Amino acid sequence: MILLNPVVISVLVLSILCLLKLPVFAALIIAALTAGLSAGHGFADTMVVFINGMGGNANTALSYVLLGALAYTINKTGAADILARKIGTMVKGNKFVLALIIILVSMASGTIIPVHIAFIPILIPPLLSLMNKMKMDRRMAAICFGFGLKAPYITIPIAYGAIFHGVIKDSVNAAGLAIESDLIWKTNWMAGIAMFVGLILGLLYYSRNREYEDKSNKGEEELNNGETIVVETKHWLTLVAGIIALVVQLLTDSLPLGALASLVFLVLVRVIKWHEIEEVINGGIGLMGFIAFVMLIASGYANVIIESGAVEALVEATFSMLGGSKLAGAFIMSLLGLLITMGIGTSFGTVPVIAAIYVPLALKLGFSPAAIVFMVTVAAALGDAGSPASDTTLGPTSGLNADGQHDHIWDTCVPQFIFYDIPLLIVGTIWPLFL
Repeated sequence: MILLNPVVISVLVLSILCLLKLPVFAALIIAALTAGLSAGHGFADTMVVFINGMGGNANTALSYVLLGALAYTINKTGAADILARKIGTMVKGNKFVLALIIILVSMASGTIIPVHIAFIPILIPPLLSLMNKMKMDRRMAAICFGFGLKAPYITIPIAYGAIFHGVIKDSVNAAGLAIESDLIWKTNWMAGIAMFVGLILGLLYYSRNREYEDKSNKGEEELNNGETIVVETKHWLTLVAGIIALVVQLLTDSLPLGALASLVFLVLVRVIKWHEIEEVINGGIGLMGFIAFVMLIASGYANVIIESGAVEALVEATFSMLGGSKLAGAFIMSLLGLLITMGIGTSFGTVPVIAAIYVPLALKLGFSPAAIVFMVTVAAALGDAGSPASDTTLGPTSGLNADGQHDHIWDTCVPQFIFYDIPLLIVGTIWPLFL
């Protein structure tokens, strides 16, 4: 029975615990133990598999710490203050203007200057007082982050998008279906449209005023005191460092190496002094350490699910129910993707798992290569938006909850789930039939 499958049980446990506001890392550990025990493994064996699997996201975790150090340096030089003040002067009390700026900056963080979510806990806290005065619902900002961080890499093969599309290509090819890279971006544009529709609906729904207690911090006071900040050489060098991070990442296909190269450059040009290196690294850990740790735990949970054999059993049970229907197949495969990736929390890390399952199943049902690529993309993306263990939700919360007035589950995860996962689930079911 599908409902008794370890994957289903553990994801339900994870979701319920998170909705009850148990810390995400604790909920992931309990969900992993639940998956292992329901698959017939003991506590000790499950924990061994869990710990062994934590290395699966080591690259991502290291990337976040190094990118956190880069973001800390950007803040230390005052570049973040300049941007925050510029944003403050541009908004002029219009929450939709601020929403657009958040979207554009988020998109740039995954393409032009690849600091990803590391910019959020630097840039957003100084803007909270401004948001409070406008009575801007922070769920509106969470929706903006969800689109800006996610839609570009799904649809555009640049920076993070190049990595994501490469993972899809390699995984689909390894699963027995030969495809070219250009098929991915030519197909995934519909997923971007679905997310854009969700973005518009989310912005309209959360545009109503919401009251917050104004708890000004140092960054906010500096933002509002009108003091002029002069753009200096170190600010331009910081921008160059971001470009170096992007170029090295694209040349080497290594995000940690790109982040490290940018930090080395900043040391060489003395934006970071030798005696400040320890401070910068500790600052990066302070900004991104928790998120990096959650990503490691999520990888361990993913390993428990994979090693349990429950994913294959879930697919086989599902296939027996389809009766050869492509419509039912597309819907069920999207739903399976949501279940599998919701707990793992990373679209990048689950693509190989999803592709290994989807490709043979979709070929049996007669789907075209383009349809298969699209379903793999949507299935992976579904778990990223709205998952409590996703960087797409953890990042926004790290900034929006700087004053303790933004709940990770109810104010970030649930809104993103409603306005992104539902549209993606719809197009993931219907669009493959036309490809």
